Amino acid sequence: MSDTEEIRLTLTQESDYAFRIAFDETSLDDLHTDEPAPPGADSGPNPSRLLVAAVANCLSASLLFAMRKYKNSPAGIVTHATAKIGRNEENRLRIMHIDVTIKLPDSATDYAQIDRLLEQFENFCVVTESVRAGVPVSVSVTDSAGQTLKAAEPA
Repeated sequence: MSDTEEIRLTLTQESDYAFRIAFDETSLDDLHTDEPAPPGADSGPNPSRLLVAAVANCLSASLLFAMRKYKNSPAGIVTHATAKIGRNEENRLRIMHIDVTIKLPDSATDYAQIDRLLEQFENFCVVTESVRAGVPVSVSVTDSAGQTLKAAEPA
């Protein structure tokens, strides 16, 4: 794989604040987005929700990859993400913080190299590490018993 890659997509306005996103040069289905009411009709996820989903999805996939690298086979990872939206110094709405909690399906003792992979997996998440340049992201990981394996850093 090359060190650089391009992602191309095309947004087409469907109505008011609703857009269709086509992922160019792929066979992926188009995605419908919209802003919450008002001004939109809340007929699809808005860009803020997509950003939070991208962070949570990337972290989950990165953790899964790291776990499989050490011969673990988790099935049923569940991730919850919450974004705090507030106003900045110019009184404009911004995503102020994203909090992600990943729950593993088994006990920590069932996983090989759990401490090592928990130490590293975030560094390989392209989206989260890119977003962190502007938005704090806290990540915690728990096991099936609710034991905290990785605590979120304070925001």
